[in-house]
Amino acid sequence: MKGIVWLASYPKSGNTWFRAFLSNLYHGGDQPVDINAFDYTNFASRTGFERVLGWESSDLTQLELEEARIPVQEAYGREGNAVFKVHEAFTDPRSGHLQFSCEATRAALYFIRNPLDVAVSFSHHRGKDLDNTIARMANPAAVMAASKNGLDLQLIQPTGSWSFHVLSWIDRSSVPVHVMRYEDMLIRPQEVFSAACRFAGFPDEPERVARALQHSSFEVLKRQEEAQGFRESMEGRTFFRKGQAGTWREVLSPEQVSAIVTQHGEVMRRFGYLNADGTPVSS
Repeated sequence: MKGIVWLASYPKSGNTWFRAFLSNLYHGGDQPVDINAFDYTNFASRTGFERVLGWESSDLTQLELEEARIPVQEAYGREGNAVFKVHEAFTDPRSGHLQFSCEATRAALYFIRNPLDVAVSFSHHRGKDLDNTIARMANPAAVMAASKNGLDLQLIQPTGSWSFHVLSWIDRSSVPVHVMRYEDMLIRPQEVFSAACRFAGFPDEPERVARALQHSSFEVLKRQEEAQGFRESMEGRTFFRKGQAGTWREVLSPEQVSAIVTQHGEVMRRFGYLNADGTPVSS
């Protein structure tokens, strides 16, 4: 089947774990794939754009780069199978323009995680304090890779707020989307990963899935990072920290929890992160 499969998520929601799994699923070796040799990269990488366009991305204006997104995706779609990690919202929160080609897309897997845990993990990843990160998660015009200190290796990625990001993919996109809760990935990995493989057209033989899960377990990924580092970590900070659900209870203040629930309660309730009385679930 031709077409792109998007591995879409707000940052720190399970995307990288699935990429590790998928690399191991296809390699199928006796040893885990090197964490610095994953097959599935970020669509916003400048090198990919430059290969398709045939010229330096730095020669283009930001508007020209945004206008090139859909043609670049359609070129990838014509080439055959492609799988990309993406953190962009389905539509640009600033303009409302589509950021993804329906014609070039085969399927999308959307990874969602309790925003209380996202805040803790994303704060560590960014090297910013929790209040700064919570405010960023509520910012309707938030973008990634908008460096003010020279040319970033990735193109600007408009995300919007956490709630906007979730709904843009799950409710407002016009491509086939399969939702994966990070918490379910932890509790029922064989079932959840197998269902995602069937949806996206990846191999789903039980033994093959089980081996790929074993080779991409959090413990394996963490050991690899400790031994050799991980190129996607920010400024040397640990990428694979705990890989758990519910650690927000040890970190967030009651005021911070209240701020996140106030900002994102509707979406949290819909995806099982709030109890009927509006209090956060236990994990």
